[in-house]
Amino acid sequence: MLAVSTLLAFVPAALAVVLAPGPDTMVVLARGLDGGRRAGIAAACGTATGVLLHTLAAVAGLSVLLRTSALAYRLVTYVGAAYLVYLGVQTLRDDEEFDVSAAAVSGDASATRAYRQALAVNVSNPKVAVFVLAFLPQFVPAGTAAPGEMLLLGVVYAALGLAYLALLAVFASQARRVVARSERLPRVLRAVSGSVLVGFAALLVIDGSHG
Repeated sequence: MLAVSTLLAFVPAALAVVLAPGPDTMVVLARGLDGGRRAGIAAACGTATGVLLHTLAAVAGLSVLLRTSALAYRLVTYVGAAYLVYLGVQTLRDDEEFDVSAAAVSGDASATRAYRQALAVNVSNPKVAVFVLAFLPQFVPAGTAAPGEMLLLGVVYAALGLAYLALLAVFASQARRVVARSERLPRVLRAVSGSVLVGFAALLVIDGSHG
């Protein structure tokens, strides 16, 4: 069981990290604008699932491999960057991306796709794995109960991220009304979203090569 003092120290620090923009935020915003509230929240759930998987990997010791092996870290970095580039290029080329009228027809399909995309973006980002491995243990005292407490902190972190990203998804879904009234805005959103995803991929590779 987590102590109240641990939570009081952990939650503000975790919130500061959650609020920092990144690929996860971009994917949730894009899916909320494109597919509506259901797709945006599904993307938020995909990100939260990814955080839980990273936490389980950290508890199991698998994340140590990414932290200690330059080859493994770079390999996962390139996989994650390649996927972000794929999403970015797909966004730039897809005329139906951010087409509100077209997206509204297949809400279930877009929600499933949004969940899978967000999960893949989070899981394939080695910076998340290394962050979880470095961040969570700072709030866990050494001892036999440390893995369990680390897992609980991972759940709290994932829940905070889910709450924030779900709110972001609701905001994005409300903004669809503005998008629906404009013929030009969907094209602008495609250009911005695709370019930002490719930009995150470039930053991921640059940071990975310096790590």
